[in-house]
Amino acid sequence: MIDNLIFLGPAITACVLLAGILSYFGNHILTRGIIFIDIAIAQIAALGTMVGLLLGFAEESFGVQAISYGFTIVVISFFAIIRTKKFEISQEAIIGVIYCVALGLALLFAEMIPGGSNYITKTISGNILWVTWKQVLFTLIVIGIVGLVHIIWAKKFISISENIRDKKAEENSRFMELIFFVTFGFVIVKAVHIQGIFLVFILLIAPAATVRLFTDNWKLRFIWSWVIGFVGSVVGIYISYQYNVSNGPAIVCLLSTVVFLAAFYKAFTRVIQKKQLASKVLNNTKSI
Repeated sequence: MIDNLIFLGPAITACVLLAGILSYFGNHILTRGIIFIDIAIAQIAALGTMVGLLLGFAEESFGVQAISYGFTIVVISFFAIIRTKKFEISQEAIIGVIYCVALGLALLFAEMIPGGSNYITKTISGNILWVTWKQVLFTLIVIGIVGLVHIIWAKKFISISENIRDKKAEENSRFMELIFFVTFGFVIVKAVHIQGIFLVFILLIAPAATVRLFTDNWKLRFIWSWVIGFVGSVVGIYISYQYNVSNGPAIVCLLSTVVFLAAFYKAFTRVIQKKQLASKVLNNTKSI
């Protein structure tokens, strides 16, 4: 038992850190209504890593990470700048095209790298079981810096997310938007290297979507989405380790199930409440 905990220690710690910061950003992304920006940026981060490998850098080298961060910051800064502009094409369409182009280029580059197809699989599904304490430490540093920025300007970021369609508010918040998206990009790059694209996406969206079914309070949304993301990740890691299945897909399926069960429960309780209200009105009518 102790040996298992020692082996899974880095993976569990990484889940605590990443579930927290990804759930935080997930709540903002859901409120802003740009659901697929995260998966597009995650794919851009993976493309940057693929370019670094193509240039001859080692997978975990500074060169690869620098290129990955560079690609991500350029694209996400571009999106932050054009977000307030009016275009004939919707934002979601632009995000979709960015994702497809990044994935297409990554697949093309994979053909030029020995073992490239294996790396594509790794970037999609991740392999959090093999994360090291060194990676966890660097992740903690990145999350600590990003977290400090968002603690300082927490109210400002929440206000922007809640008033995202207010044109006057948009004009006065472009710099803050740039800070928001750049810090988001840093987190995505670090998370994709550890967890893979699909797991990063599900940790951003699933816990936040689940909690939002029951409350609009930002503090509660942050806390409970973190709890759901962390617990779901740890249980998924245990299932993966115990039954020798891929960890990324295990966590994705588990958290997706939680969302559907929560949605079903919410819909069921609404039906019951409507029936109770109708029955109460009918009884009051009869008594009159």
